[in-house]
Parts: sequence; C-alpha cells; structure tokens
Amino acid sequence: TMPQLILEDFNLANAERRLCVEALTTAGNIVGAASLLGITRHALKRRIVKLRIEWPARRTGPALGASAEVAAPVG
Repeated sequence: TMPQLILEDFNLANAERRLCVEALTTAGNIVGAASLLGITRHALKRRIVKLRIEWPARRTGPALGASAEVAAPVG
C-alpha cells in the first residue's frame, strides 16, 4: 500500500509539490514517479522545473535518505 499524505492546508501548489517530491522519493526515479502520479515523464519533468524541485536529490554526508525537497517554493 502507498503511504498516506496529510496536507497542512488547501494550497494547491504546495500539494502538487509535495506529491511530486513524495513520488520521486518513493520511486527513486522520474519514470517510476510519473507512473505513480499517473502522468508522463515529460509532464513530471516540467513540474520539477516549475516547482523548483532539486532532482536528483543532493546527497550530503552519511545520510543518503535525504529529502528531494531542497529549493523553497516560490509564491
């Protein structure tokens, strides 16, 4: 089963960003994440750029499970 996401508010841009980041983290690659989201890999790539999601995630130090969410959302 897929993990359940709880949104803090009804901000659509934040929800879209969170879903993309979670899908990328879960799948580990763009093709798998796009499949989880039900969109094409090209559509996901456009969202990664639009939402300023850093992918692949920067790996710093011994903790390789770092979040893909590095850049702050705009707006």
